[in-house]
Amino acid sequence: MAKPLLEQLRNYTVVVADTGDIESIEQFKPQDSTTNPSLLAAAAGMPHYQSIVDGVLLEAKKQLGDKAADSAVANLAFRHLAVAFGRKILAIVPGRVSTEVDARLSYDTEGTMKQAREIIAQYDEAGISRERVLIKIASTWQGIKAAEQLEKEGIHCNLTLLFGIHQAIACAEARVTLISPFVGRILDWHKKNSGKDFRGADDPGVQSVTRIYNYFKKFGYKTQVMGASFRNIGEIQELAGCDLLTISPQLLEELQQTTGELPRKLDAEKAKTMDIHKIPMDEAAFEKMHAADPMATDKLKEGIESFSAALVKLEQLLAARLTALGASQEKAMASR
Repeated sequence: MAKPLLEQLRNYTVVVADTGDIESIEQFKPQDSTTNPSLLAAAAGMPHYQSIVDGVLLEAKKQLGDKAADSAVANLAFRHLAVAFGRKILAIVPGRVSTEVDARLSYDTEGTMKQAREIIAQYDEAGISRERVLIKIASTWQGIKAAEQLEKEGIHCNLTLLFGIHQAIACAEARVTLISPFVGRILDWHKKNSGKDFRGADDPGVQSVTRIYNYFKKFGYKTQVMGASFRNIGEIQELAGCDLLTISPQLLEELQQTTGELPRKLDAEKAKTMDIHKIPMDEAAFEKMHAADPMATDKLKEGIESFSAALVKLEQLLAARLTALGASQEKAMASR
């Protein structure tokens, strides 16, 4: 009897849940989990997570004082909320959680490092090992340089919004722990700009991750590859064997419900025998290759703007909730 694809995938690849929804993580029992600002904003708006949100808001208000503006409290609360969800997730998954630095710091090396240290300090205070936390940082040159220094300090990083081989190589040279190439967003760009539909191994996102994986294994880089941002289970099937794959609850469900043979497509030993040329990488080479890759240029810019907008939305949601909490407290005091 054929086994579910999800069960077979776990034989080749570490399965990661791409969600901030605790219930989905409990259902699919992934090894690791990751969130981003969009997912956090969605989770924070769900009624059954209101107690987590309220607890973080009240603590931020206490920390900044009663005279602090709601916007300032909301900004601090967002940084603590990501860790609060991370701690909840780590109580379920046996592996790691990725917690993201503010996307608005994507071109600010010092600002990224400062916030990453603040995030890891919260996990440290909660008694959570640094081996179980990855700091998510956008794969700009500035972000990669921040990650390089953070790794030297024992703070492990997950470089996200990665679309081109130049970004991947720069991350590997910086010895970051993990990269997250965005399969689906690469596909989106090519479909929009070519008018073509791509399937299976012809999918440009699949081809990009396959190239990165083979390059890393050929030259012995320790940086792990985690395919992300999937549009369909066909992309996931083509990347069976990748170090990790982070998958939405919807596609995890589809993989669980689908049976059939799932052959391994990516193999480290095979990659070592491939004829692959090494590409020298420094800032000048990075910027030149990035400028020559319109897909990577467009999608990195778009991704940073999208995550930044999601953070603004989340801060607005938190500020509105803080106002509601204040009104509720005043009403309670008046009725005494």
